[in-house]
Amino acid sequence: MTQNAPHPDPERRHWMAVLARAEAEAITALLAPLPALPPHERLRPPETGLVMVRGRAGGDGAPFNLGEMTVTRCAVRLGDAVGHAYVAGRDKRQAELAALVDAALQDPARRDVFMDGVIGPLAARQQAARDAEARRAAATRVDFLTMQTTR
Repeated sequence: MTQNAPHPDPERRHWMAVLARAEAEAITALLAPLPALPPHERLRPPETGLVMVRGRAGGDGAPFNLGEMTVTRCAVRLGDAVGHAYVAGRDKRQAELAALVDAALQDPARRDVFMDGVIGPLAARQQAARDAEARRAAATRVDFLTMQTTR
């Protein structure tokens, strides 16, 4: 993104991040009880490729190339909205579903249904997984100050 480019909608950034981390089966299961979407047009069919992952030493140092990562991208048109998705890995179905849900969420008439029916549950599951991982990591934490005083 260039410095003059507009900042993306924070709500859309949130749902795109949730969709990028969700598995295709989870998205499919949450879409099943919702009203069916009209047929969509594939603008860019799901395709897999590589992107260079960059890092920074210490978080703010000079950038360096960390390595390559496999991603799958897709773009679809649903009515007037164009949905995009980039997902880690090779799951073409996940990329297409994420792009389709992105397009559906851009329609104000559908947004609340899809936010409540798809994004909300996925975000809650992902947060629960992060919390569980944090609890597992906290259980292995060593308090070095306590170890010093027990010698």
